[in-house]
Amino acid sequence: MRIRLARRWTWLGRSCLLLGLLMVAYFVVELSVSTFRASSTGDSVTNGRWERHFSDRAEKAEDLARPVYEKSSPDSSAPGEWGKATRPQLTPEEKKLEEELIEKYAINIYLSDKISLHRHIQDNRMYECKAKSYNYRKLPTTSVIIAFYNEAWSTLLRTVHSVLETSPAVLLKEIILVDDLSDKIYLKAELEKYISNLKRVRLIRTSKREGLVRARLIGATFATGDVLTFLDCHCECNSGWLEPLLERIAENETVIICPVIDTIDWNTFEFYMQTGEPMIGGFDWRLTFQWHSVPEHERQRWKSKTDPIRSPTMAGGLFAVSKKYFEYLGTYDTGMDVWGGENLELSFRVWQCGGTLEIHPCSHVGHVFPKRAPYARPNFLQNTARAAEVWMDEYKEHFYNRNPPARKENYGDISERKLLRERLKCKSFDWYLKNIFSSLHVPEDRPGWHGAIHSMGISSECLDYNSPEHNPTGAHVSLFGCHGQGGNQFFEYTLSKEIRFNSVTELCAEVPEQKDFIGMRNCPKDRSPIPENIIWHFKEDGTIYHPHSGKCLSAYRTSEGRPDVQMRTCNGADKNQIWKFEK
Repeated sequence: MRIRLARRWTWLGRSCLLLGLLMVAYFVVELSVSTFRASSTGDSVTNGRWERHFSDRAEKAEDLARPVYEKSSPDSSAPGEWGKATRPQLTPEEKKLEEELIEKYAINIYLSDKISLHRHIQDNRMYECKAKSYNYRKLPTTSVIIAFYNEAWSTLLRTVHSVLETSPAVLLKEIILVDDLSDKIYLKAELEKYISNLKRVRLIRTSKREGLVRARLIGATFATGDVLTFLDCHCECNSGWLEPLLERIAENETVIICPVIDTIDWNTFEFYMQTGEPMIGGFDWRLTFQWHSVPEHERQRWKSKTDPIRSPTMAGGLFAVSKKYFEYLGTYDTGMDVWGGENLELSFRVWQCGGTLEIHPCSHVGHVFPKRAPYARPNFLQNTARAAEVWMDEYKEHFYNRNPPARKENYGDISERKLLRERLKCKSFDWYLKNIFSSLHVPEDRPGWHGAIHSMGISSECLDYNSPEHNPTGAHVSLFGCHGQGGNQFFEYTLSKEIRFNSVTELCAEVPEQKDFIGMRNCPKDRSPIPENIIWHFKEDGTIYHPHSGKCLSAYRTSEGRPDVQMRTCNGADKNQIWKFEK
């Protein structure tokens, strides 16, 4: 009896202890939220917070701007110097090795290995950016976090050296490399030995494959800088890239600030610096990130060319954020696996929860965009469904309509993220669309008038549009086997009698003058006149009539037997002219 009572009291004691720990943790989080809110109510969030003092030997601005390592003198004859393209003449054996490395890394690593890890990049930033001066004593310090998995030696180390050689030593606290369980031999002892000879570089290894989100968070937990600056592992920083980011956070701690992302060609390593107005981030209703031009209302807000630019979303790989604010905001959603979707989730969260997301025109970082994703992201739909469920409210239905398989995704437990949204008193997605991304067209998605347009004449086929990557209107609408996956086969018939394809950008079906094929053009902006050429009548008998051409949409087979679609004289008895929307 005593033994049973002892066991019962032991169990009860442990339960009380666990409950007590949970309550303590809750109050600690609540206190941090309250403290951050309190610190954010003044005119300047960081009034005097970052101010530091230096010895008399470092009084001049040029001394304070000195990087951790100085670059050696440029060699204009060296491959890739000044960011120029390199196209060497290769023997058949060298060409074969080059192709093998491209297949392996999706980047021309054979060429990358020939280019100096310390190459110079031409500084083509705006004059106003080069002329800016900074009060280094009032800027926060930063930890630069670079997560990698099986990255090539030269691209990884060129990233590291570019940070060390362009970042003021007084601002760069450390570079934290997070190895997400790479299995390449050269990333083991050889990398450790190389890193041991570099100042302010730390190497952390995960014990299991974590994926980008959790690998970055591991790096963040070890960071000692005031600001967390996240970079990808194949970047090159330009002169003066860091100061604008840190200055903006010193002005407003609730800003997540991104550099302008310049393109480094994956094949030639040519550095393309954006010298004009940068693009801002957006998304389509599949929740795929898209670049957009700056809207006129944002331009009117600027006081000078060097003002930061508000952006509805960010590309995700490159940004800086106050460590304190990042923690207040809930860091990354650790329920997201590998990578994909985390950038939109964080973008929605910062805007809806009272922060700001910006791109600084004076900060430039080059990024190698691989020929293809070097490894799969099988969790993209799961991650985006998770973001939609937490942040998009009723608008998530537009995402699911365009991604039917996402409805079946197991996106995990989101109760903690919903509590975070409630605790931070975040605004609705409707507010976000009206105030932050008002230029985004919101679909009607009327019941029975969206989905796949199924041919009743060739019953296995549906209308399909494969939008070319760099020329969205450069293809024809065709027929393809119905697959029920949305995407290329998702169309919407609107109250304005348009057939819209908005899986990538807002495109409207048209029939060019004196032609029989169906093309695509950019849809008119909301509340703009509708051109006659994009008006279609979806009749009760299932025919789709185009008044401007006077013809009907018709399925047919080519002389080779391939299913296709074209405009033909209307014939109500022709089953190939009968169509039906199917979800």
